[in-house]
Amino acid sequence: MTRISRRGFVAGTAALAALSPIRAQEGAPRSGGRLSFVIHPEPTTLVCFNTTEGPAIQASTKVVEGLLTYDFDLNPKPQLATAWTVSDDGLEYRFELRRNVKWHDGRPFTAADVVYSVGLLRSAHPRGRTTFANLLEATAVDDNTVVLKLSKPAPYLLYALAAGESPIVPRHVYEGKGDPLQNPNNRAPIGTGPFVFKEWVLGNYVSYVRNPNYWDSPKPYLEALLVRVIPDGAARAVAFETAELDLGGSTPVSPLDLERFQKIPHLGLETRGYEYSPTLYGLEFNLDHPILSNVRVRKAIAHAVDPSVILNVAWYGLGERTASIVSPTLKRFYNSKVPTYAYDPKAAARLLDDAGYPLKGRWRFALTHDFQPFGENFKRSGEALKSALAAVGIDVTVRGQDFPSYLKRVYTDRDYDFTFHPFTNMFDPTVGLQRFFTSDNYRKGVAFTNASHYANPEIDRLFAEIAVEADAVKRKASIDRFQEIVADELPVLPLMLSKPVTVYNKRVVGHTVDSAGPQGNFADIWLRS
Repeated sequence: MTRISRRGFVAGTAALAALSPIRAQEGAPRSGGRLSFVIHPEPTTLVCFNTTEGPAIQASTKVVEGLLTYDFDLNPKPQLATAWTVSDDGLEYRFELRRNVKWHDGRPFTAADVVYSVGLLRSAHPRGRTTFANLLEATAVDDNTVVLKLSKPAPYLLYALAAGESPIVPRHVYEGKGDPLQNPNNRAPIGTGPFVFKEWVLGNYVSYVRNPNYWDSPKPYLEALLVRVIPDGAARAVAFETAELDLGGSTPVSPLDLERFQKIPHLGLETRGYEYSPTLYGLEFNLDHPILSNVRVRKAIAHAVDPSVILNVAWYGLGERTASIVSPTLKRFYNSKVPTYAYDPKAAARLLDDAGYPLKGRWRFALTHDFQPFGENFKRSGEALKSALAAVGIDVTVRGQDFPSYLKRVYTDRDYDFTFHPFTNMFDPTVGLQRFFTSDNYRKGVAFTNASHYANPEIDRLFAEIAVEADAVKRKASIDRFQEIVADELPVLPLMLSKPVTVYNKRVVGHTVDSAGPQGNFADIWLRS
């Protein structure tokens, strides 16, 4: 169990290292029982080939699977693929598929399903356009072998094949059946996974039962899985306290509840299981704004903001400070030597004076901060930023709105000054970060792209190299240089790496076995009596 306080994670690395993927001391797995797992909000689909929505992924991956899974260090492991090779030039990927796997309707799983799914992901998935950008052809060599041929190397591709990112769907259910986005299977899915869909009661729950023909027998150990939809955070907290809920990911309750939960004997907290898609939070500036287009102003803001205040006051310590836009958990890519901006209000004031914005009475100028309407943490962050910038003479108005209005304001109307924004890194900068920084990703009306309107030809060139460079050393050098440039030019000011928490009843064993955590398939979970 990881102990948490309002000052942050006090157990640290030692406590996390002590946790093994499957705890040997728990004894042999026990079959039977029903797990109650909570998600929020309600998903829009139960098959995640066309969405990056967290609740949909958590619901989908219990039924549909991917070619691979990934351990806590993001090393690939078999799922529907049992072996894989990549050619020396990086242009051909060959996958040997698991044999004797059945879809839940009894039809055999074959290479044709993989070929169809890759094409569907390329056209329908929000990141599929990037993931499969270099794909020339997907071929079923035989029923158990798939070959992907590329026009250029895609060094990130082998890491993009998890069930939550690239689910494999049944071709016979989708092909020739009209628009895949409207297919009934999206609401009553057929998969190869450990659980079989039973029913979806909107606003209440999604019910699954054990797949008796699962390829990894005797798994799954659970007899049933109930995915509960509970919109209210206080109600979720009560349900955990009363043992009505067994498991919930992505910090399902208030941070204040987490602190209290540490004293409840039957509850535990887990911080592993989020390595596949680490998320940083920071400020995204509108570089079309006449004041914020000045890099000295952005650097002044960086010196005026104390990230530890944002982290501890607004987020109750559920995270860690970071200077680079690349997560330190992505050890293959993180650059610890990027330019940093110490908390120094006097330095901030000097930069603002030098930029031509001296104090005129109490204020130098005014800005508006729009926060994402995803909870009180974002609003509190806005209030903390308002207080910090007031100290150096910047008058900030904190503006809230519903999510559709926020998206329209930032990405379509571009009627914003700066916002507190999540930057999901994913497993590779090409897939996770390129969309925020390259000039061709400035796309009005398209959410979670380059809202700052940052344009630097060197960054465009570097990302073009990063996307195709097969040599790991050369690729790391380009990624390091990208981090250094954006840390100097500050279209985005990274402040903190989030640390999501999984809440679990201690009778639940095997809930976090790899980097997918709550987005895993739960085949390893069993319940102590």
